Amino acid sequence: MTTPAVQLTSVSRRYGTAETGVTALDDVTLALPRGSFTAVMGPSGSGKSTLLQCAAGLDRPTSGSVRIAGTELTGLSERRLTLLRRERIGFVFQSYNLLPALTAAQNVALPLRLAGRRPAKAEVREALRRVGLAERAGHRPAELSGGQQQRVALARALITRPEVLFGDEPTGALDSTTGREVLVLLRALVDAHGQTVVMVTHDPLAASRADRVVFLVDGRVHGELAGAGAERIAARMAALEGGPGPGPGPVAGGAARACVTAEAAPC
Repeated sequence: MTTPAVQLTSVSRRYGTAETGVTALDDVTLALPRGSFTAVMGPSGSGKSTLLQCAAGLDRPTSGSVRIAGTELTGLSERRLTLLRRERIGFVFQSYNLLPALTAAQNVALPLRLAGRRPAKAEVREALRRVGLAERAGHRPAELSGGQQQRVALARALITRPEVLFGDEPTGALDSTTGREVLVLLRALVDAHGQTVVMVTHDPLAASRADRVVFLVDGRVHGELAGAGAERIAARMAALEGGPGPGPGPVAGGAARACVTAEAAPC
């Protein structure tokens, strides 16, 4: 069997003390195959962002195991975890997190510079070309539309050729047309380049672009849908938000933030 791109096994994350603490994730086991597009959905407070942060090595689970392409994260030192995030994980936020004083090309090159590499111009231009912005390399963020800024952020996340690209509401700040363009790019990364994409979203239309949608409720996996359209996904979400919803079900596929700092390159 092929090693999953991401494997969470019995992952729990609790905050605070035993008396007043909050359980954000509760015994989550989930396998995300290589070259797949997974959307994560759930009601507010269901643990979606915590799941993404634990899976990406940005937060350490209280218990359980997280593996990226077979590498166990939970026992790594902070230095080794930072290096792994920098080299093998990409992240795209709802906010673009571009540095306003830098051009698009300089923003894209930043992760490599923070890693001590001198990026080749051709390498940076190719990353921008993949998101349709090769001709805007010399423009600063203020000279770009919101959709173009998000595509620069996407090129920046891809410049290190990450094992997994994580997106936290990557279309949340975009209008419907521009958001659709970004989703088409994400889908193409999976289909044409074999990229693994994991995306948290509240939008059923965005989730319908994914191969599968995993639903969380109160920190637990409450089933999934594969190859579903937006209407079916919206109906499942409405059921989860309107009541207890279906009980936790098996997750198929048995084989099936990082920040702009000197410590962790923009993902």
